[in-house]
Amino acid sequence: MSIEIGKEAPAFKLPANNGEEVSLADFNGKKVVLYFYPKDMTPGCTTQACDFRDFSREFEQFNTVILGVSPDPINRHEKFIEKHQLPFLLLSDENHKVAEDYEVWKLKKNFGKEYMGIERSTFIIDEKGTLLKEWRKVRVKDHVNEVLNFIKEN
Repeated sequence: MSIEIGKEAPAFKLPANNGEEVSLADFNGKKVVLYFYPKDMTPGCTTQACDFRDFSREFEQFNTVILGVSPDPINRHEKFIEKHQLPFLLLSDENHKVAEDYEVWKLKKNFGKEYMGIERSTFIIDEKGTLLKEWRKVRVKDHVNEVLNFIKEN
């Protein structure tokens, strides 16, 4: 499956920290900020999650839910949420199928080692499940403001 702006976003069903299986269809009628991040409890991912936390009420005012996705297991998500009081769901994509569908499961290099992992990316999906916007290779600084401004303007 190929992902393309203006087309239907890839459907998914993943376990969430609330103990339920969550699907994209569960949020029909709302905009969705779907953000993929590499790993709970790491500096960049913590900053990003806390930025979304700090602006979560503003997103809610625009009928928008935030969903974070990483390959971490649910128990790690629960610790991450508890430690940082995150008010949105984190989804566990341990087999990275959804990350592959969204084309964010990439070959990465770090300190001379190559490995497969999440390329930090954010997607905006409209109330009907259509992909409106994507950011790839996200830099955390000011990213939440970019996403919120896009939501406000659209």
